[in-house]
Formats: sequence, structure tokens, C-alpha cells
Amino acid sequence: MTTDTKESIHLAQKTDFSTTHIPLPSSKSESNRVLIIDALTEGKNKLSNLAEARDTQTMISLLKKNPPLYDVLDAGTTMRFLTAYAAITNQNKVMTGTARMCERPIGILVDALRTVGAEIHYLGVEGYPPMAIHGLPQQKSDKVKIRGDVSSQYISAMLMIAPLLPKGLEIELEGKVGSRSYIEMTLDSMSQFGINFTWNDNKISVPHQAYQPTTFAVESDWSGAGYWFSLLACADSGELFLSGLKENSLQGDSAVVEIMGQLGVKSTFQDGGVLLRKQPMKGLKSWDFTHCPDLAQTIAVTCAILGQNATFTGLESLKIKETDRIYALQQELAKFNADLKEIEPEVYQVIPSVTMPVEVKIHTYEDHRMAMAFMPLITKTRVSIEDPSVVNKSYPSFWKHCQLAGISIVSQS
Repeated sequence: MTTDTKESIHLAQKTDFSTTHIPLPSSKSESNRVLIIDALTEGKNKLSNLAEARDTQTMISLLKKNPPLYDVLDAGTTMRFLTAYAAITNQNKVMTGTARMCERPIGILVDALRTVGAEIHYLGVEGYPPMAIHGLPQQKSDKVKIRGDVSSQYISAMLMIAPLLPKGLEIELEGKVGSRSYIEMTLDSMSQFGINFTWNDNKISVPHQAYQPTTFAVESDWSGAGYWFSLLACADSGELFLSGLKENSLQGDSAVVEIMGQLGVKSTFQDGGVLLRKQPMKGLKSWDFTHCPDLAQTIAVTCAILGQNATFTGLESLKIKETDRIYALQQELAKFNADLKEIEPEVYQVIPSVTMPVEVKIHTYEDHRMAMAFMPLITKTRVSIEDPSVVNKSYPSFWKHCQLAGISIVSQS
């Protein structure tokens, strides 16, 4: 489904929320990592709580069916991880995806794979999918340099195949390292499957070794949790219980606890999850999203609703996501008289709303996070969201969970 369709979901205004249990989805970030590791151990592991997200289900399907053409649809993580996987397992594969997927760069990863000996050539525009992979017949180098400020997924893809390289691999991270927590998640996942590594300064070294089969349960998704934090922050009153979250999570988006603590949400960890309660708002002055870019849309909308002139940095990667998220945010915030303004290079300020229309219609740009990040607007006005099925990419049960929270879906059209 594309945003060219006229289908929309209409949500009624709601300002108060009684205690509701939200059964959060599993983390697709963790799921996709352990699926690659599982494939590299020939499926000898016991995995549980894998994500229902379309990205993860696409990964599962492609690994199971093993077709000659890997069509990852719009799943960036799946594209990058399977590219490295196909190379290290000496497969002949064509990698492709949606039109937008083929506009998202992959040259940094391909260059790194070529450096260690992979044979890959592009079938269209240099540096972008689609491309053909012809395996990795011989390791040419045990050292690669990768920019740290573009996408941590390139680094994670190389790390997961590193133990299988006959000479191991040393990755030197160049420049500023973004989404560091996702690199740490990858390394922690690898360690749980028996892999040893060292990370000194900007160099990560992984010796040649074998993954060890194990049992692994995937944690709930902190990115998905952010929308519920935002809803409560913007509401007049209420409580929500989010299941399956760990206090000491490796997911970078667990930073939402600290951010939302300043925006009026108190988090109390209990057995099975975290209880959210309204508290007086301290105010958010600034935040660096370098290590949690997937929270940026959620926090921008929250600040715009709550009157916070917050300053954001670390948004560089947002322009190469499912859509140009900076542009998309600016367009949709304007619909309720707010803005995300670049006040100096790579520094953005939220210009909050001062007047709210009686209804806001949100265009989603084929981006799941646009649909979910703007849902909390229901605390101030009626909301229509185009192409509601975009949430299937990461959180297929999102609209059902909205109904659990007492949000009325007035109609679909």
C-alpha cells in the first residue's frame, strides 16, 4: 500500500487515560541480529519472542526460502544484514527492494565487503541497490575502515560476519560514531552466542572463531514504547503499563526514560515491565539524538505539543531513512502551526504550536514512525492518519493497542 491511496484512520480526541496494560511488540533490532547469527550457526539455536514487524518477518521468510533474489521490500536493516550474510556464505544473490529502498545508499557497506574480498557489482546506480553478490571466495584483508556517522547498520553487518572470516577482522571507525548503542547491541548479541571481541578507542577487533548455539529471548521494543511515553506526556492525566521492557536495556531508544522524565512522565520499573505516570514537567532544553535517532520524530512532536522550544542535534541520519524525516516532520508539524527549524548547520529547534486546528490530517510518507509519532496529537485535537498500514513495518498491532488504551477509531476511509 502506498500513500497514494485515500485510506485513512480517524482518531477521536482523548485527554485522560486510566491504567492500561500495553503488550509491546518485540524489538526488531534485536530480532534481526539474532536471526543472522542463527543463520550463521545453521539454525541450531532456540529463539523466542521474535518481532512481528514486517522487517523481521521479511528476514525470516528470505532466510527460510533462500530465493536467488533477496527482495527486502522497504527493510533497511534486512538489506544491509543480508548483503553481508550472502557474501560470507558464498552465495550468488541479487539484492533489491522497493523504489525507496533502492534510493538508500549502501556503498559504504559494499566497499567494506569488497575490501575483505567480497565480489559485488551494482545493477543500477553506483552505491545503491540493486546489486549482485558473488560470494567472498578469499579474504583479502583483515582490516577495514568505516565511517561511523552514516549508519551503524553497516558496522553491525560487518561485525556479525567477522568471526567467520579466516583471519578475523579489525574495524576502524572513522569520525563521529552515531547510534553507538546499536553497535553495542550487536556485540552483546554476538557475545551471547560465544563470540569474543575487543573494542579499544575507535577499533573493534573480532578474531576468527565459531558462534556457539544457545537460547535467546528477544526484549520488547523501546522504539515502540516511545509513542506511549509521548501519549502520556501530552495527556492531562493517566497511567500506562508497558510490558517486556528491561531497565538496563542495550537498546539506545531506552533513552526515552530520561527524555520523557523531563517532559512529565515518571517511569517505575516493575516485574514484567515499566509503569508510566504523569508528573510535573521540568522541561526539555536540548537533546543529542546521535545514539537514538529513531526517537527524534516522537520527541519533536511531543515538544511541539507541550510548548517546548527544545534544540536537537544528531539528526544527520534522518534524511536517509524510510523518507527524509527532517522534511516530513517540517511538513506535518506545520499543520498544527509548529516547526522544526534548522537554526545552524545540523542544529534544529522545535518551534511549538500556539494554536491547534480542530482536526489535523497527517501524511505518512510511507514511514511507519510518522504515523505513530503523530498519534499523541489526539490529546489536543481530532487526528486523521493516512495509510495506517505503514505501522506494519515495525508495530503491526499498534492500532489495536490504541484501542486498548481507550482511543476511539472513529472510522476508516
